Amino acid sequence: MRYELLVGLRYTRAKRRNHFISFISGISMAGIALGVAALIVVLSVMNGFQQELRSRILAVVSHVQIFGADGRLPNWEDVAAAASKHPRVLAAAPFVNAQGMFVRGSNVRGAMVRGILPERELQVSDIGHHMRAGSLEALRAGAFRVVLGADLARALGALPGDKVTLIAPQGLVTPAGVIPRLKQFTVAGLFEVGMYEYDSGLALINLEDAQKLYQMDSEVSGLRLKLDDLFAARSVARAMTRGLGAAVFAVDWTRSHANFFRAVAIEKRMMFIILTLIVAVAAFNIVSTLVMLVTDKNADIAILRTLGAMPGSIMRIFMVQGAMIGVIGTLTGVVLGVLLGLNVDTVVPALERVLGFKFLAKDVYYIADLPSDVQLSDVLTIGGVSLLLSFVATLYPSWRASRVNPAEALRYE
Repeated sequence: MRYELLVGLRYTRAKRRNHFISFISGISMAGIALGVAALIVVLSVMNGFQQELRSRILAVVSHVQIFGADGRLPNWEDVAAAASKHPRVLAAAPFVNAQGMFVRGSNVRGAMVRGILPERELQVSDIGHHMRAGSLEALRAGAFRVVLGADLARALGALPGDKVTLIAPQGLVTPAGVIPRLKQFTVAGLFEVGMYEYDSGLALINLEDAQKLYQMDSEVSGLRLKLDDLFAARSVARAMTRGLGAAVFAVDWTRSHANFFRAVAIEKRMMFIILTLIVAVAAFNIVSTLVMLVTDKNADIAILRTLGAMPGSIMRIFMVQGAMIGVIGTLTGVVLGVLLGLNVDTVVPALERVLGFKFLAKDVYYIADLPSDVQLSDVLTIGGVSLLLSFVATLYPSWRASRVNPAEALRYE
């Protein structure tokens, strides 16, 4: 082992005569550790939000949707057969999208009404796994049954088996004027995917019932496709648009909900930059620590120089000491950050109970819990940036130590 490393490690372990230097070293280590831990936890939570948002959206929204140019898609069976020939398409299901208003007693709520074929819908979405009561199979043609989002049902005061009235905007023209179309539905089930937008504003009915109510004959609004790889949705959507002709166009999930994912990505990038500044401030405390240490060790430096140590060797000694502060702080922060990141689902509810309020209200935020996804790439990047900043912080004080004049340093010793 080179003597520079031995002397640098010896200085790190030694009790200093100036306790203030030890205090500043401890503050530097603690600051680096807290900054690294905060970065890991925040990025893990952002990763968890991104993953949770994607899974909840895709429980209701399919990977690719195919629409007709005028909002209607005739001969959807032929289009579904053509789309299913693509090697990445696993299943296709038709749907009817329309606006409606549900009434039960004095309670009135607007909602998006989606007509589906239950057996096909279960192949393209995961909404069947989020049923709190009943099942999609209960939506039989001609039975006029509806499956409501849990929050929508709560707002209407409706439970499975209750009757609700659906008012469609397409009206009947009579001598007295346009009369809205009304139809009574029986609540056959409730679903809850965990996103307030869908739980409070989506209702599912049978496809044929929707076609009758909204006067669409045998036409549908479009097709929903499920792929073997959700990240291939963009390329598949482009292939569908080119291959199915000008009468239809395809939209993938990254475009239909691009604002959500773009917002999460931008927030993650900005949080990384902001919290990296915290690590940088803590790392550059190493500068003040080493500057004071160089002043304190002037006599030692002079003796080493008179024994034949080169300026580069003196520089490496103090670089080792500063790097040790960065390494210890970074490793401590990585361990702390990973432990907190893996246990966010336990720590946050405990804090909410102690403080007496909920951080993420369900009626305000799309996701009411704090999910976490600790990714190795983020941990390595954060650790690498912290070590790099710590190393850069050692350069100036170490260079200053290498410039100490032995004669001047020993004159008054």
